[in-house]
Amino acid sequence: MPKKNIFIVYAHPEPRSLNGTLKDYAVNHLQDAGHTVEVSDLYAMNWRAEADSRDFPEHDPEKRLFYHSASKEAFLTDTQAPEIKAEQEKLKWMDALIIQCPMWWFSMPAILKGWVDRVYARRFAYGVGYHGYERYGAGNLKGKRALLSMTIGPEEAHYSERGVHGNIEDLLFPITHGILYYPGMDVLPPHLLYRAAALSPDGFAPVAETYRTRLEGLFTDEPISFRPQGGGEYDEQFRLKPGIADGKSGFAIHRRD
Repeated sequence: MPKKNIFIVYAHPEPRSLNGTLKDYAVNHLQDAGHTVEVSDLYAMNWRAEADSRDFPEHDPEKRLFYHSASKEAFLTDTQAPEIKAEQEKLKWMDALIIQCPMWWFSMPAILKGWVDRVYARRFAYGVGYHGYERYGAGNLKGKRALLSMTIGPEEAHYSERGVHGNIEDLLFPITHGILYYPGMDVLPPHLLYRAAALSPDGFAPVAETYRTRLEGLFTDEPISFRPQGGGEYDEQFRLKPGIADGKSGFAIHRRD
């Protein structure tokens, strides 16, 4: 396999956590395979989660802040906060993105959401192309791959179709379809580790073996079959056309399978 550039965004406050161990395992395994790996450890970086006027050093404080407009202007004029530009450069450099984090309150940690809010600038990750509609299968990150690796506290049955917490694919849809697929990445099925808090050190070997398989398939496994916005399946109002997933509803209708 040709050697690739892999960017890991890691969000956990404890380096000795299971998430920290999985991050280190991924770095070591991928580097041993000859790939180049870059890690953004958000807690170690003291990443600021708040999206505000500090992201735009040239913004006039006397003027009302419209974040999306200021984001576009700063991106186009190269006047973003330097930490934002640095993360965007990593996204442009990479061939694949791995997000390593725990599930907290049915989503990602706030620091990671803040990374998305600030780094995903207008004209970089959204608002791209004709009327801003180069998205969902198109965009500046098209052709790159993405894998969400997430630890989850309860057991898998709780997140099943009839589980008390809801279907895991629905819960993660805002991340997989929204944050990752929206700017064009090919999104792999998530790597999910349930009952994470109950895992003993002796139980890590089979976990590592499973993760090794996922890492080795980073560029060969089939991505989730999300419907591309420009694939002819949506009408001019970006609704699925008649005859496609008729009688069905929910997030799953936006997958071809």
